Amino acid sequence: MLWIILTAAAAPLQVARNVLQRGLIGDAGPWGATLVRFLFGLPFSISLFVLVAVLTPAAQPHFALRFWVAISVGAVAQVGATAALLVAMHRSGFAVATFMQQSSLPLGALLGLIAFGDRLGEVQWIGIAATTAGLTVLSWPRASDAKGVFVGSLLGLVSGLAFAFALNGYRQAGIALEPHHPIFAATAGVVVAQTLQTLLLGGILAAVRPSSLRAVAASWRPSLGAGFFGAAASACWFAALAMAPAGPVRAVGVLEAPIAAAAGRRLFKEKLTLRQMAGGLLTAAGVVMTALG
Repeated sequence: MLWIILTAAAAPLQVARNVLQRGLIGDAGPWGATLVRFLFGLPFSISLFVLVAVLTPAAQPHFALRFWVAISVGAVAQVGATAALLVAMHRSGFAVATFMQQSSLPLGALLGLIAFGDRLGEVQWIGIAATTAGLTVLSWPRASDAKGVFVGSLLGLVSGLAFAFALNGYRQAGIALEPHHPIFAATAGVVVAQTLQTLLLGGILAAVRPSSLRAVAASWRPSLGAGFFGAAASACWFAALAMAPAGPVRAVGVLEAPIAAAAGRRLFKEKLTLRQMAGGLLTAAGVVMTALG
C-alpha cells in the first residue's frame, strides 16, 4: 500500500531533520530552531507543490472552511510539538525523546476515534496498549538522573500529544481539500501549513526575541538542510494521512525510533540502558501490531 511506503520514507527524513535542528537549539533557542523547520522548508515545499500540480491537472482543490480550520489546528499543534521535542532531546537524550514522541500513536488513534470516527481493529487496539506500556517503561527514570529524564520524558509526551492533534488535523485537511488526489492535497497542505507557521512563529519571535531570528539567519547553511528534510518528510506524512487514519500511519512511522537510537549513539555518544531497550522493543512490537492489525 502506498501510504506505508510514504510513511516508511518519512521516518529517516524526519530523523535527519531532527538531527540538524538539535544542533541549532543552542544559539537560536527551541523556538528559533523550530522556526528553521518551517521557514527554510517553505521554498522546497513550494517547488515540490508546483511540480506535483503540473503533473496533476485533474486536481480540483476545495478551500472550504473545514480545510482552513483543520490545517490551522495542525499547524499550531505542530509548532508546539516540535519545540517540546527539541527541548526533550536535550533533557533526556535524542533517542529517548524520539521514543517518547511515539505517544502520538495511541493518542492520535484515540483522538481519531473520538473526534472523527476512525475505526481500528482489536489487534490494533492491543498494539496501542502495548505501545503505551512500552513508553511507560522507557520513560521511567533512574534515581541518579530522575529529575532531568522525567522532565525530558514529560516534554516528549507533550510533544506526542501535540503531534496527535497535528496528525488528525492534517488528515482532515487533506480529505477536505482534494480526496481524490492525495499527493496533490498533501503538497498543497504542506505549503499552506508552513506559510502559516512561518508567519505566526516568525512574527512572535520578531516581537519578543529578535535575537533568535538573528541566530537563525546566521545558521542558514545547516538550516537549509533541516528545511529540505523537513519539507520532504512533511510531504510524505501528509500524503499518507490523506490515505489512512492517523493511528496506523503513526505506527509505521515508529521506524524512526531505531534510526534515532543509532543516530544518537553515533552522533551524540548516547547509550540506552537495558530497561530502555526493553521498553523500546515493547513499543516497537505494539506499533507493528497496530500497523498490521
